[in-house]
Amino acid sequence: MPLRLDVKKKLSTRSDRVKSVDIHPTEPWILASLFNGNVFIWNYETQNMVKSFEVSPETPVRAAKFVARKQWVIAGSDDTFIRVYNYNTMEKIKSFEAHADYIRCLVVHPTLPLLLSSSDDMSIKLWDWEKGWNCVQVFEGHSHYVMSIALNPKDTNIFATASLDKTIKVWSMNSPNPHFTLEGHEKGVNTVEYFSGGEKPYLISGADDKLVKIWDYQNKNCVQTLDGHSNNVSVVCYHPELPLILSGSEDGTVKLWHSSTYRLEKTLNYGMGHVWAMNFLRGSNFIGLGYDDGTVVLKIGKNKPPVSMDQGGKVILARHNEIRIANLQSTFEREIQDGEKLTGIATKDLGNCEVFPQRLQHNNNGTFVTVCGDGEFIIYTARAWRNKAFGSALEFVWSAVGSSQYAVRENTSRVKVFNNFTEQRNFKPNFSAEGIFGGHLLAVRSNSFVYFYSWDNCDIIRKIEIAPKNIFWSENGEFFAIATEATTYILRYNKDSVEKYLESGQPIEEDGIEDAFEVVHQFEERIGSACWVGDCFIYVNRQSKLNYCVGTEIVTISHLDKHMYLLGYLPETGRLYLADKNLNIVTYTLHVSVINYQTSVLRGDMDSAEKILPKIPQDQRNSIAHFLESQGHKELALEVSLDLDHKFELAIQLENLQVAHEIALKSDSESKYKHLGDLALNRGEISLAESCLKKAEDLPGLLLLYTSTGNAKGLQELATLSQQKAQTNITFICNLLLPNGTNQCLEILSQSGDNAEATFMARTYAPSQVPQMLSKWKENLKLISSKAAQALADPIDYPNLFPSYEQSLKAEAYFSNESKRTLPAKEYQNISRNRNLLEEIQNVSQDEINRLTTNLKQTSLVDLGNDSSTDNTSNNHQNGIDKQSHQQQTSPTTTTTTTTTTTNTNNNNNSSSTTVLPTNIDSPPIFTSPTNTIQSPPKNTTSLIDEDIVLIPTSTSPLSNPSVVSTQQEAKTDDQDDYPLDGEDEAF
Repeated sequence: MPLRLDVKKKLSTRSDRVKSVDIHPTEPWILASLFNGNVFIWNYETQNMVKSFEVSPETPVRAAKFVARKQWVIAGSDDTFIRVYNYNTMEKIKSFEAHADYIRCLVVHPTLPLLLSSSDDMSIKLWDWEKGWNCVQVFEGHSHYVMSIALNPKDTNIFATASLDKTIKVWSMNSPNPHFTLEGHEKGVNTVEYFSGGEKPYLISGADDKLVKIWDYQNKNCVQTLDGHSNNVSVVCYHPELPLILSGSEDGTVKLWHSSTYRLEKTLNYGMGHVWAMNFLRGSNFIGLGYDDGTVVLKIGKNKPPVSMDQGGKVILARHNEIRIANLQSTFEREIQDGEKLTGIATKDLGNCEVFPQRLQHNNNGTFVTVCGDGEFIIYTARAWRNKAFGSALEFVWSAVGSSQYAVRENTSRVKVFNNFTEQRNFKPNFSAEGIFGGHLLAVRSNSFVYFYSWDNCDIIRKIEIAPKNIFWSENGEFFAIATEATTYILRYNKDSVEKYLESGQPIEEDGIEDAFEVVHQFEERIGSACWVGDCFIYVNRQSKLNYCVGTEIVTISHLDKHMYLLGYLPETGRLYLADKNLNIVTYTLHVSVINYQTSVLRGDMDSAEKILPKIPQDQRNSIAHFLESQGHKELALEVSLDLDHKFELAIQLENLQVAHEIALKSDSESKYKHLGDLALNRGEISLAESCLKKAEDLPGLLLLYTSTGNAKGLQELATLSQQKAQTNITFICNLLLPNGTNQCLEILSQSGDNAEATFMARTYAPSQVPQMLSKWKENLKLISSKAAQALADPIDYPNLFPSYEQSLKAEAYFSNESKRTLPAKEYQNISRNRNLLEEIQNVSQDEINRLTTNLKQTSLVDLGNDSSTDNTSNNHQNGIDKQSHQQQTSPTTTTTTTTTTTNTNNNNNSSSTTVLPTNIDSPPIFTSPTNTIQSPPKNTTSLIDEDIVLIPTSTSPLSNPSVVSTQQEAKTDDQDDYPLDGEDEAF
């Protein structure tokens, strides 16, 4: 039977002629060196270019190799130079002249710091990069171009070379002379490669005589000649895993030959011109090809290794045609870490198999093993390895019902069912059978759907409109998983319903029995291998994650370092066993008690779950708690969890303040206290909320709490705390709300540099503090513009501009006691709104005002006026400002700046206060010297519009007047640019 080959193209890129290719051992990269002097690195999974190197422009690069352990790319070109690059940083590490002619081939030693190079100068050279890239050996003996080098994988000290002198020579790195020469080709030999599998001492070569020859290098004779190409054979290799020989030719084809029968199995032609390069990745099924028009990466066969494990821990594995058995029982008593590679496993050689094993599979009780390959199957006894049955088949599957029941797919139109190694039934599906699957039912798929049949009578059970890649049955047959290209479906098999339907004798419809299956869950995962443990589905996905699915819950057991294949679960050890493509076995712990608990919860059997809970290890309690939370059992999750953070989250979700408070006290975490404080505040637990917010130092939360509850003492403490924490906004708000806190607010604004805001606030809430705040504002403003600072008018110096200022001082003094009192919330409805304090002060006798003001520790209006006038007179004298010049220099043509405030009073009357300042826009500058930059208004001068300025307070500003400070006329000379007044009045 022909070898079943599954050839998939993983990458196809177009470029200039490709002269060599190399596949990276760990990354999904292929290196391609081009005839135009460039070297490219392609990712064959994403189809994207990863790196590009301009090695030798317009000069062919005929050889390039990865050195993965150094992160290097080494390239040899026709300019006779070898260049070394770091493929991560793109840095050129080394460049040196290596030969006297074109460099044809490079080979990197797998373990030593050595590089072999061959050239058209007919020599081979050995380079040591740890010795500064010195040439440590020169091999001479060929009489023509040396085209190819191959290292012996069994002895890396030995290598072979192919030359256009029609010979193949075998060398040792320790000697400059060849050990022997193989002759047989009639024309120049282009390529040579060693057989990498098994014990055969074989070499393979390809030449310009269009032939491929297989050599026995021990007997030094030609074993076989393969004739099939119509042009020069440029490259050959053995497939690293399959019994295949690959040859590429200038006729544009790649031929696949069976390495045992030497039969031509397949010919590939991708229409990309001559084949110039070929490379394989040892331990994989990837083959790289270089053509005239680009690069191709092929995947030939499947990566899954031929290995199978029974329920007792006996593993049958195949290396090429050799079958071995390994007993894992020798590792049962060891302490093994999860993910640790098992070593010291006792193995036994079972002999060679007559077919090349592509798949090994135990039956349901482990007594028989089937070997499938080359279109044939052989059934062996598992213990004695005796041949029990054999036959031809494209596919073979075991039944989960009987130990000796199985089915084979002979071709796309016939399926046979056997029992006790004799044919029981056969049938022809009314569609093209592209695959079969075993288990509790026999499944036959087409390209778009799958039919399920009973094993005994081959009755149709159900048709499903999906094309599965694999089907996995649970041990009891209640559940099964259908894995497709992108989605996995978990279904329940209603066996009782099916049996009742079949016993009823009712005819089965084309789509089968409707109630046969029930979809339990589906998830977007592409599965590589899987098994069932009870009702738990365990699988490895394409992202190399080892997961399990219980009900609708998916849990990751481990992130695997590389892709591995699930062998099964051993109850005796409680561990899962996996193998990689190189047949290395690793293991992971699977806690069945956890799975049983989760299964009971999903089924609603909480009594059984409660009995299983004590058996669950402590280190698995947290995962159980997360599972319970996902299923809505938050109260139970709170009891089970050992993680304080998780318990706190659950307590908050359940609004369990007591448990949350206990956890917060243990962890002493600000974030926990904040969350608990918010919850307590929401629940009306004021005392707990205050305590938590204090420990969390949540000052905004405390501000909300204290203002909502009218806690004056708390506000006072918060003001102090926020001042220590430099949270000025909160400090300001606290003092603003506290009795007699206005002066503290002014001080906060002043210390923050907000002197303008402090002045305006003083004018509104504390008129007696205006001179002090204004003085600080001026001092601060002088640093920016002295002109602007001098433009600010003090109500003490210019009372004509602030006619109601004296009244506001009286009102402040008289009503100061009210601001010191705090009232209970019940008095809120009795408080008068929109009070006009200036009107109220007019109804108070002067004697009463004097009596109250004598007790105030504030400066009187007269004292403030005298002190301020003295200072102002001194300043005016220093500046040389003539106070009378304001009227003298004012022309009839003026503009006015009017500030109007309209405020509702208790009598719903509107009053306006207007300050009018004349400004002569067209008049020349009023400055008599550079120092006389500001014209101050006279103290006792009336405005052009003689109006009283009435201060009308608002409901929130009992002493407010928008004309806090009056802006004076200013002019700007051409050489002044420090403050852009533009000759108009500005308010500060």
